[in-house]
Amino acid sequence: MSAAESAVETIQREMTIFARRARASAGRMHPELSLVSYTLLGHLEESGGCRATDLAAHYALDKSTVSRQVAALERAGLIERRLDPEDHRVQVLHLTEAGQEILAQVTRSRRAAFRERLANWPEEDLVRFAAYLERYNAGPGGADAD
Repeated sequence: MSAAESAVETIQREMTIFARRARASAGRMHPELSLVSYTLLGHLEESGGCRATDLAAHYALDKSTVSRQVAALERAGLIERRLDPEDHRVQVLHLTEAGQEILAQVTRSRRAAFRERLANWPEEDLVRFAAYLERYNAGPGGADAD
């Protein structure tokens, strides 16, 4: 195995560990909020609201999967449906005040966890790591494809 192949294997393994840690930490930070729920709430906050079909398309998920997640978030009082002001036939999902509060709480907790985990890293390593992550996510199949 070449050094590049070995590095790619290491990256894949470490990113898998990272994803597992992210899923586990989401539940610890707020018991009502899975990583998927947190991700959907974050997308609704960033987009200022969107249709459930837009969520499904953005994350390349089956509409029924998104429907179940949306229903659970509605039952928890974290999101609500509002009529689109431009097309009254369309319902747009928005965060409720409770959804905004929980998302902010989890975001603060996650930031604190990252700061703690990276506290002893030299600044140049942090800057380089951030640039590598941006580069990775900007490539084909990056952040916008998720």
